[in-house]
Order: sequence, then structure tokens, then C-alpha cells
Amino acid sequence: MRRLAFTAAALLLLGSLAACGDNDEQSTAAGGKKKVTLTLNWVPYGEHAPFYYGLKKGFYEAEGIELTISPGGGSGKTIQAVAQQQTDFGWADTPPLLKGIATGMKVKSVGVFLQKGPASIEFLADKGIKSPADLKGKTVGGTPGDAIYATFPAWLKANGLSESDVKVVNLDAAGKIAALAEGRVDAIQGFFHDQAPTIESRTGKDVDYLLYADWGMNMLGTGLVVNEDTLSKDPDMVRAFARATQRSWTDAAKDIPGATDAMAELAENEPDKKVLVEQLTLAVPLLDLGAGGKPGVNSEAKWTETISLMSQYADLKDAGGPSKYWDGSYGNEG
Repeated sequence: MRRLAFTAAALLLLGSLAACGDNDEQSTAAGGKKKVTLTLNWVPYGEHAPFYYGLKKGFYEAEGIELTISPGGGSGKTIQAVAQQQTDFGWADTPPLLKGIATGMKVKSVGVFLQKGPASIEFLADKGIKSPADLKGKTVGGTPGDAIYATFPAWLKANGLSESDVKVVNLDAAGKIAALAEGRVDAIQGFFHDQAPTIESRTGKDVDYLLYADWGMNMLGTGLVVNEDTLSKDPDMVRAFARATQRSWTDAAKDIPGATDAMAELAENEPDKKVLVEQLTLAVPLLDLGAGGKPGVNSEAKWTETISLMSQYADLKDAGGPSKYWDGSYGNEG
């Protein structure tokens, strides 16, 4: 069972999967269910547990979908795979989605789930950092090209600091955690709900963080991305997938032990169970549902805020409005 969800992973990461959806024989499973592929933004971590929960509970099957989940190599690569129709759906961060669409990729969001962005500055708790002002004179590891890195100078400015107050050390995405754990930097830029529990597990030390969204700058986080051709040719399947994903997140948020058990059973190369539980526990509040809201249902205001920030600070050209990047007609049934 653990390998079933990853049968296409190696091929997909090499970019050699055949285009999805054009071959009826290939896209229809036994019993009339549609074979659907989802590529994650990264290798499995706790944020992804709701998908495995929905798979185990039969939520996708109930919508006529036979789902295969594959790991990703970063949101940018996942979005590219969707654009090239190497996968039906992507789970990807919103800032790189905006950048991808700006370069001509024919993809759209059909709902961001983590509406309070997880972008943060993370550090060991014994550093005594309590506010952005405490970063003055510190070294911060970041990865050039990602949205957290691009908007860091603006975030500093919003909190009364200048770029020269902080030394930024360029690191690749895979090396940031080690750099922090080994004391080569005082803090790192990253997704707190993913990295903080991992760092705590590796070092045995408490990790604290400053969330961009809590200090003046919120950008939409991860959500569902689909090719525009799929939206045009098979909107009913997209709606079915969105419904199943909403149900998966809604129920997983109420059953974190069950969701992480499902992930431990069905995923490969996932973190230890304790880390998974902490990662999903931290992710659930980022749904930012408000009164009676549903996972993955967004407002134009939040999209406009993210687009504006990316235009001002991350070189997003000819930005346009939310409808350029997001189809809000999905996920609103019932």
C-alpha cells in the first residue's frame, strides 16, 4: 500500500510522464473511475496528510477518482509539470504560481487552502529573538529566487529595519536546516510548519519563528493548481477533485492522529510520526477559515493583496487581477 501512491513518482520527477487526459483508455480506471494524478510541492511532510487521509477514507473514490499522489521537487517544478500536462493537479505555493503564469504558463489555481501564508523567519529559541527588531546584526539564511527571499527586504522595511541591518547568507533549499542546526546562521527563511518540527527533531532544541503574516505581510500559501486545458475539457472532474480535497482537509483537521496515521501508511520517505503530527497541527490554523468558511474557498481581497505584494517587491510584471491566476468557481458547492 505504501508504494501504491508513488508508482509514477520517479518518472514524473524526470519529466517523462505522458500527457494526462488525452488518452481515454489511460485515464479511466476499472469500474469507470478516472485516474487522476496529484504532484505535491515537495517530498511528503505533514501538510500533505489530508490527501492521504482522503485516499484512505475513500473520499476521492466516492467522487469517481482513482488518485495517485507523487512527491514534488519544489512548487516551481510542480507548476511546470501541470503546465506541461505531466500531472493533472499540483499542490503548490501561490507566489511561484503567479510568476509562472506571468511567463505564459497556462495554469490556474482552483483554490488556495493555506490562506495565511507560512512564510517565516525561523531560529532556535535560545537566540532570544522576539520581534523583527531582534534580527538586527544577525545572519539569515535564504534561497535566492523564492518568494520569501524576494520579499524579505520589504518585510524588514515594514518592521522598521533596513537591508543592511541583517546579513543574508545564500543557501540552497536543502541546506538551510543544516546551516541553522550547525550554527552557521542565526536564522533561516522558510515555511515554519514544515521546517520547525524537523529542526526540533534533529537538534533536540526548541525552535521559534516570526511569521510574515503576523508582522505585516501575508501572502497566500499552498493550494490546487490545474492546467487551463483540463478546466476547459473536464470541469466536472475538477469540481469532484476540489470537493474531495475540501472534505479531506475538513475531516483531517478534526482527526490529526488519523490523518497522520494514513500518511504514515501510504506515503514514502515521510518524517517520523511525531514530526508529522506537529507539522499538520501547525498547518491547520493556516486554513484561516473565519466564520463558517470552507477550505480552499478564497476571497478576491486576499488574492489582490498577494498580487500587490508580488508586484511591488518580487518583480511580477503586468500583474492584472485575481481572475488571471484563480478560478473562484470551484469549491463553492454545498
